[in-house]
Amino acid sequence: MVDATIGHGGHSYLFGKELGPEGTILGLDVDRKSIQRAQLTLKDLTCRVILAHANFADVDRQVLKYGIDKVDFLLADLGVSSAQLADAERGLSFQQDMPLDMRFDQSRQTTAADIINKADEKTLADLIYKFGEDRASRRIARFIVRHRRVEPIKTTGQLADIVCRALGGKRSRIHPATRTFQALRIAVNNELENLQALLTKAPELLADGGYAAVISFHSLEDRLVKYDFRQNAKNGVYEILTKKPLVPCRQEVEANPRARSAKLRIARKLAKNLEWSFSHDS
Repeated sequence: MVDATIGHGGHSYLFGKELGPEGTILGLDVDRKSIQRAQLTLKDLTCRVILAHANFADVDRQVLKYGIDKVDFLLADLGVSSAQLADAERGLSFQQDMPLDMRFDQSRQTTAADIINKADEKTLADLIYKFGEDRASRRIARFIVRHRRVEPIKTTGQLADIVCRALGGKRSRIHPATRTFQALRIAVNNELENLQALLTKAPELLADGGYAAVISFHSLEDRLVKYDFRQNAKNGVYEILTKKPLVPCRQEVEANPRARSAKLRIARKLAKNLEWSFSHDS
């Protein structure tokens, strides 16, 4: 099994108990703190556990590095963990005032503050619209540029206040700054490019009959996964096992409100000798 976003190891722990001594889990994460937590979570498993500080865009190199031939199950949970949101060094949340950072991997050079304070107004507006899908992106960008002429924008609290002023206090079921923060986080971490790389490499890594499962949390991610699975199904590479994405039930959302937007899609790689018949029948 490859857990492309090992996090604190919760998913891998459940699967690892079923794998037994002959099984292997390769867990990847760009967050070193998450890897440290996962080590504790998985320490009592009887299967082989390999944890690597790596981006899942490089999953093929990591699989080769550790001598894994083919992968039976590839899982990617694209959500941000509660611990990351609460981490004052990350600057991912506007619920408390934090440095405007947003890097999952602290070795990366560009922070959200760099983008907010250096990008021109059009670039900011395009970024917020493309990655945040916010129709008020031009107005938000104009307010950001106006503010930074007076003083640099250094914290999440500053940015959230600016966005709220730009939107004139308009309220909806989500905080007015949610889309802007999403856009910046995606840009800082190259999230969509990395996801596309993972999806592109998955078919070659999977064994015949192997599974690819992706949990996404917003429409941009889910759109990429849906399109990739459909194209591979059309080409006779995958069988899609979730015609519609699996979503959390009401009880799960009540227990964990952050799961409300989660969508799980699963595909199975077809054996080569089934490709023609599947394509023909479809």
